[in-house]
Amino acid sequence: MSDAGLKAVFLAEQPMLLRLLVARLGNRADAEDALQDMWLKLDQTAPASAAQPVAQPAAYLYRMAANLAADRRIAATRAGVRDTAWLDVQPSAAEQPTTERALLGRERLARIEAALAAMPPRMSAALRLYRVEGMPQKDIAEQLGMTVSGVEKLLRRGAKEIHLHKIADEAESANQHRLSGEGKSHRGT
Repeated sequence: MSDAGLKAVFLAEQPMLLRLLVARLGNRADAEDALQDMWLKLDQTAPASAAQPVAQPAAYLYRMAANLAADRRIAATRAGVRDTAWLDVQPSAAEQPTTERALLGRERLARIEAALAAMPPRMSAALRLYRVEGMPQKDIAEQLGMTVSGVEKLLRRGAKEIHLHKIADEAESANQHRLSGEGKSHRGT
């Protein structure tokens, strides 16, 4: 059967093919999309179908529809599994930080960044490589051209400076809150 004959059989069998696809896919919208895909495949494979004639065009079209429905169901199942896996690794609402915690975290990060900026460059680099990049101390020593014990000392001093910087910022913040609170109480009296 020629390409034009196969398309003619498709057009004649279209209502039955649609029923088959609705039954296999579960809804009319997906079935119509699949039927459209069938038509496009028939239209795109015109030269190949002319070289190999189809002895039973209706059976060929029904098999094509069944295969297309199976492919779509498999793809939908895989998409569902993928989406479920994605949702399973997402944090729950209880695990999401509150706005207050997010702001406090940003403030803490800013304080740590300020402390790192105030450090000598090698100390700051060693801390970033060790704490952020997760690089082993041996590799840091090679990269900075120093011994492992020198890196250990830099990391200890850097952690101490961050801690001291944090304490100084907290004390300054407490003084500002105390002074602003005292000003309010004096105004009210």
